[in-house]
Amino acid sequence: MTTPTIEAAPPGTVPEPDWQERYGVASRDVYRRTLVELAREDPRVFCVDSDMGGLETLFGEELPAQYVNVGIAEANLMGVSAGMAATGLLPYAHTISGFAATRACEQLKVDVAGNDLPVRVVVTHAGLSAGHYGPTHHAVDDLAIVRTLPNMTVVVPADAVETEYAVRATADLPGPLFLRLGRAATPLVHHEPYEFRLGEARLLRAGDDVTLVATGPYPVSMALEAHEALAGMGISARVLNMHTIKPLDRDAVLRAARETAGIVTVEDHLVAGGLGAAVAEVVTEEAPCRVHRIGVPDRFFDHVADERELLVEAGVSPERIIRAAASLVRPAG
Repeated sequence: MTTPTIEAAPPGTVPEPDWQERYGVASRDVYRRTLVELAREDPRVFCVDSDMGGLETLFGEELPAQYVNVGIAEANLMGVSAGMAATGLLPYAHTISGFAATRACEQLKVDVAGNDLPVRVVVTHAGLSAGHYGPTHHAVDDLAIVRTLPNMTVVVPADAVETEYAVRATADLPGPLFLRLGRAATPLVHHEPYEFRLGEARLLRAGDDVTLVATGPYPVSMALEAHEALAGMGISARVLNMHTIKPLDRDAVLRAARETAGIVTVEDHLVAGGLGAAVAEVVTEEAPCRVHRIGVPDRFFDHVADERELLVEAGVSPERIIRAAASLVRPAG
């Protein structure tokens, strides 16, 4: 699949209305629109729903022969999708991230990953984006679970633009995919077309002093905010958008370890098991350096709030990134 050709806005200018109108919405809305476009082109593409709300009209009414709703039955969702994929179809299975990674983990592991089937598991409400539902719907352990599954590709787009590009770039992926999305609209990171490359981190800002490696909408946006503040302090921070958690871009991580004073990882996931852990695993083996991991601490958040508010409470904030980066470049004492 090719990346859409949309005329780029000149650097430093406000995005054209066409761009903002297309992408200034929730990533899941852009995803659904893209899925319908793919399904129109390829009758093998099926939408497998679990009563997520909206897919039955946006997709089901236009392409009823390619739409299946299994109801609120996430384990069955994985099994049905695996069976469809085994017959040569390309099922896109939809649920909430916490349900896919925990409630349906056995079926995801055995039926989908275990058979290396081309099921695209597309989840929403990842991280703390379901903050309005409380801790039962927080999905801050999903990456730790799914990145350990053999054959599984794991992608976390930074915004609505990257969501469309990632969906198109993985349309012909021969094995299983876990595509991790949030719930509501988030700030745009990309304001012009670019080439999405699966498994290759995207350099958003150059820098030689320290490297910020982030994944997910708010973490990437916060890393960019921190980059600007650090520049004002005389610190040159490289910013990498690690949109592919598995396979991880080891080369980009190792370059950061060898060329800068250290790495700060930023994610909307537990500090244990996610992006920070993956980066630490790479540098520990091949290029030891200091790694400061910023993510959700080892506790539940038992009150209702919006996503960014909960992240800040969890210690995921531009200010925390700035302090961590500065400490790597200018150690105390």
